Amino acid sequence: MQDDIAKLIRDIPALAGWHGEAERLGGLTNRVYRLGDVILRVPGEGTAAYIDRKAETIAARAAAAVGVSPAVLFSDPDRGLMVTQFVADAVTMTPDQFRQRKGAPERAARALRQLHHSGQDFAARFDLFAMIDDYLRLLSGKAVALPPGYTDVVAEAEAVRLALRRNPAALVPCHCDPLCENFLDTGARMWIVDWEYSGMNDPMWDLGDLSVEAGFDAAQDEAMLTAYFDGPAPKADRARMVIYKAMCDLLWTLWGLIQLADGNPADDFRAYADGRFARCRALMQSPDFARSLADLQRG
Repeated sequence: MQDDIAKLIRDIPALAGWHGEAERLGGLTNRVYRLGDVILRVPGEGTAAYIDRKAETIAARAAAAVGVSPAVLFSDPDRGLMVTQFVADAVTMTPDQFRQRKGAPERAARALRQLHHSGQDFAARFDLFAMIDDYLRLLSGKAVALPPGYTDVVAEAEAVRLALRRNPAALVPCHCDPLCENFLDTGARMWIVDWEYSGMNDPMWDLGDLSVEAGFDAAQDEAMLTAYFDGPAPKADRARMVIYKAMCDLLWTLWGLIQLADGNPADDFRAYADGRFARCRALMQSPDFARSLADLQRG
């Protein structure tokens, strides 16, 4: 066990008496450790610049209260530390797991619906275009180049901004960062973890972003939407889901560049950012995107 982790463990009341080995788990920005039946999250370098840890704690506790996330046993927003209950007998999801595990898209959709319909009030608001503007400002002071054509695509996305403004969705508590790895599947239910980016948002963001992260095909998209709505998806909701599949890539391209600028060694973030931007452009040029944008513009 690393000396710094051992010291942290000694300082956390919820971990009092722990003497075993700390098992390092995955994580792109943070360090995550399993200590028996609990999970310790240690924040990554530089994350304080763009993560509101107090809002995260509120969301994590609220999500646990409605049964979609493990219990929060300890949180120190000032240091970014969090201890949560370990979910036993659960598989950490990946795109392959979403393809292989029967009913996984449906279980994820039902967990998201449970969150969205919970009536909880998260402290933060997830505003796509405000975040793009904030990330661009943050990157302006860093020696990292945007992918060629990025500002042109942001200008093209202005049509999306205007259409969403004219036809706003009711804001509900959302996860907002539905990476596959943030879903834990027991086969009977899907748990959701990691509430760093959570906030009040359009619920279709969570579905569109999950579709992209998991690489869903048309059949998986349909299964997810049908489970979420308990029947055919309304036209306007389907349109927003499709639009957000492109918009999440537009946003997370910038997130990847921030990781690159911060020297995060967890991944090749140059390739990550360039890949997400290329997919964003391809999605925005697709007939499905054009049709969905037209549907949204018509209201």
